[in-house]
Amino acid sequence: MRDERKDGVTRRAAVVGGLVGAASLAAVVASTSREQPSSEPDERQKTPGGERLPVVFMPHGGGPWPFVDLGFDDKPGFAALTEYLQSVRNLPKTPPKALLVISAHWEESVPTVMTSPRPPMLYDYYGFPPASYQLQWPAPGNPQLAARVRELLGAAGFQTAADSQRGYDHGTFVPLKLTYPEADVPTVQLSLIQGLDPEQHLAMGRALAPLRDEGVFIIGSGMSYHDLRGFFGPNARRVSETFDVWLRETATLEAKDRDARLAEWDRAPSGRQSHPREEHLLPLMVIAGAAGADRGTIPYNGMFMGTRLSAVHFG
Repeated sequence: MRDERKDGVTRRAAVVGGLVGAASLAAVVASTSREQPSSEPDERQKTPGGERLPVVFMPHGGGPWPFVDLGFDDKPGFAALTEYLQSVRNLPKTPPKALLVISAHWEESVPTVMTSPRPPMLYDYYGFPPASYQLQWPAPGNPQLAARVRELLGAAGFQTAADSQRGYDHGTFVPLKLTYPEADVPTVQLSLIQGLDPEQHLAMGRALAPLRDEGVFIIGSGMSYHDLRGFFGPNARRVSETFDVWLRETATLEAKDRDARLAEWDRAPSGRQSHPREEHLLPLMVIAGAAGADRGTIPYNGMFMGTRLSAVHFG
């Protein structure tokens, strides 16, 4: 297998970033223009016992890293991230009815949800061993949750779309194969919005907040550092740690200050160096929006392939 891709990014960089290798499987359906109902959660939908579920931004690593031998010697880093991802299952006190995942690896012109009751796998990486393309995570979909997501976003003024063909990309199936190995929780993916405007994604998260009272565990899957070309360079650790200090401080502020700083994340120290393209940071904006007044905590802060990564939890 050749080590160099045509665009000059090494296979090692692809491991870390897990690049989308093909154009997205669109089949986008335009949102209807019908009047949207209230975004207040129905009493019958609320979580038993009244628990408001937490929201999570998790780093998903690179490619199929935990399941296939990729020839990299970072056992401590792999072990620490694996342990963290496995622990996320225990975060909600009440088992969730469903998962809503915002993955860095899906962008559409409007927020788009997967609607298949049995989503396929989408191996959106390339250049890895054959076993990488045999991985399975057969969680059922949830068309009802997909409809509820569109309802809430529509009530907040977003146009939306549905995709009945798209499968789980590796931003979902790789980390959640560790978190929910039985693949027994219905799961829906929601796309990012092309243009990657942070305020739009904060607003999208705010619109989705009622789902927390309806038994839905909202997960943002991305990376707190994601520079493919710089990942193995001499400055990667310094750059990632500089930005990580800002990120951890920002996530734990009161909501107003937190969201204001996230909206201007590219002014942060080493912000653009850590995210030349911000798609892997934008799931955090959705999660922060859904967090409301909750203050953030940093349950995982570790080294992974020579760079500093963090996870952020709210609630």
